[in-house]
Amino acid sequence: MDAESTVRAYYDTLRDGEPLYPFFAHEESTVKFGIGERLTGYEAVEAGLRAQTETTEGWVVDSDRLIVEERDEHAWFSDDVFMAWNSLERGIRYEFDTRWSGTMERREDEVGLGTDWRFVGMHVSTEGSTR
Repeated sequence: MDAESTVRAYYDTLRDGEPLYPFFAHEESTVKFGIGERLTGYEAVEAGLRAQTETTEGWVVDSDRLIVEERDEHAWFSDDVFMAWNSLERGIRYEFDTRWSGTMERREDEVGLGTDWRFVGMHVSTEGSTR
């Protein structure tokens, strides 16, 4: 699977409510910025994404401008994404227009994802407006 297909598979996995942490590199330097958090190191990313999967449902992830560039061992991407989900803890539906960007490295597929690309950095932020 190429880098673009990996990003799209990540979106599909999020929509399906499946575990997302296997998409990230097992490194202390791996970082994921979300709308409300900064997770540094694979263990923090794994724990944060596990909690997200357990406490949310009904994800909508609509990609609008995905751009992916791939080189031998590295790739990077950016996208505008409308995303929405239900918080099981608060009983609230959240909806945001967001911007995504990130970097990926080619790694051995140790977790059976069907891809050898892993996120080493991901940043998701809002554009400041909600629907």
